[in-house]
Amino acid sequence: MSQDIYNLFVYGSLRSGFRNPVYQYLTKYFHFVGEAVVKGKLYDLGEYPAATATTEEHFISGELYCINNPLEFSWAIGQLDDYEGVNAEPGERPWYKRDEVIAYHQGEPHTAWIYWYNGDISGKPEIESGDLMQYLQRKNKT
Repeated sequence: MSQDIYNLFVYGSLRSGFRNPVYQYLTKYFHFVGEAVVKGKLYDLGEYPAATATTEEHFISGELYCINNPLEFSWAIGQLDDYEGVNAEPGERPWYKRDEVIAYHQGEPHTAWIYWYNGDISGKPEIESGDLMQYLQRKNKT
């Protein structure tokens, strides 16, 4: 993994609209660049979403952030790795893995970090729109 990437793409509970307490942490160390998309598929696991990489022309909607101070990046992303379950206990499987991705903001490509789901999505409903916020709004209306 490259250590020169200071952008972060979020698609779930870390998006601004969710008002997750961890979002306050995120905005302490990262600033909002704008809405963005990445190539991938999104699934509904019930309590949280799962994103998986794909080579198909299918996109996940989310937000792009950039670190405020590159010297704080290792520590800040480490805290988010803990939140996302990247650092599992010995003998346990990590829930997510952090990986590089190309995020498109206003049509321009930006290399960013993303948290891909590291488990089985068999039988889980796909969020066809690729937009968790939109999906939950529709789901909550029914």
